[in-house]
Order: sequence, then structure tokens, then C-alpha cells
Amino acid sequence: MKKLASLLALVALLAGATPALAGDDRPIAYKKLPAAARQFITSYFGDTRVSYAKVDSEWWDTTYEVVFDDGRKVEFEKDGAWKEVSCKYSQVPDVIVPPRIREYVAASHPGQKMVKIERSRREYEVKLDNGLDLTFDRSYNLIGIDD
Repeated sequence: MKKLASLLALVALLAGATPALAGDDRPIAYKKLPAAARQFITSYFGDTRVSYAKVDSEWWDTTYEVVFDDGRKVEFEKDGAWKEVSCKYSQVPDVIVPPRIREYVAASHPGQKMVKIERSRREYEVKLDNGLDLTFDRSYNLIGIDD
């Protein structure tokens, strides 16, 4: 019984300490971003001033977030590949949206702007300025619509 109580106490202690140790969200200098992330920013957001950059270090993953003065935001993977681009008050740059997704949006939702795009290993999610969320698989086939 003492062993069980000791084990439960240890599990409770570790469960309480793990969240405090896992997340480390801190500001970083622009020059400390991965080279691929800096190149992406220069290519597609070169005309906008960076407000701040931060790194989020988890036990199993590291991501970077860059916020611009005009409110646009880009999130990067640890290798510098873009993960999410959010443009509240403008449009996501067309050149970063896969052509088949651009074509679908232009044909099926004319006049709508893409204000956010997010990609994962399995899918792309695009948010339009009318609030509609479109989900595409890695072959760029529409697999979901959420309003």
C-alpha cells in the first residue's frame, strides 16, 4: 500500500510539473529565426516591418511566430518551413497558396479573399474573408467545409 501511495504521489508531482517545464514561449531577435523563415519573410513580406518574433519550445517541438506591424502573422516549423499565415486585414499572398487551391477558391467562391492558410502533414485549411473554412487533403481535393 505504501508503494502505491508513493507511486501516486510521484505521478501527481510529475503531472503538475510537466506543464511548467514543457512550454517556453519567449521573444527572439529576427536574426535568430531559421534561415528558411527569414527568406520566406523577405520574399513575401519584405515590404512590412516585423513587430516581434518569438519561439515556442515544447518538449517535442519548436515553432516560431512572427508578427508584423500591420497585424499579419506567420508561424514556422523548427526548420523554417511555414506552418500558418494569417492576414486579418488583407489577403494571403497568392504565391504561397498551392495553384489547385487558388483555382478552386476562384471558381467556387469568386470575389472572396483568403485571409488565412494553415498546413499540416495531412491537410491544408483555408479561411475566406466571409468566415468560411475550406479543408483540402495533401492532393488538394476539398474534404471539408465549415461555416
